[in-house]
Amino acid sequence: MSIFNLHSNVVSDYRDFVLSFLTLAATVPRAPYRWDEARRAQLRAELDAWFARAYGLTRDELRYILDPADVHGPDFPGETFRVLKEKEQAKFGEYRTRRLVLEAWDRLP
Repeated sequence: MSIFNLHSNVVSDYRDFVLSFLTLAATVPRAPYRWDEARRAQLRAELDAWFARAYGLTRDELRYILDPADVHGPDFPGETFRVLKEKEQAKFGEYRTRRLVLEAWDRLP
């Protein structure tokens, strides 16, 4: 019974919030956007570049995070995103994420 009372109190405390959310949700179209894998990859790259800059990384540090071999050569023993890199090389013929993130970095002000 105590759990029920606690739940009832929480629900009543947030009643106005829930009602305003439901009102807002009713105005959103069923399909707010069309799924576009290339656009999603671009947006992720832009966010990655922005957060790298926000954390104070340099372009070379970002390159190292994306692919240490790109900075230290192919014999470097460390890897970060090996599975992603292999999948993208098989699918796109390149490590697309690395290219997109660095291009987004270069466009930052």
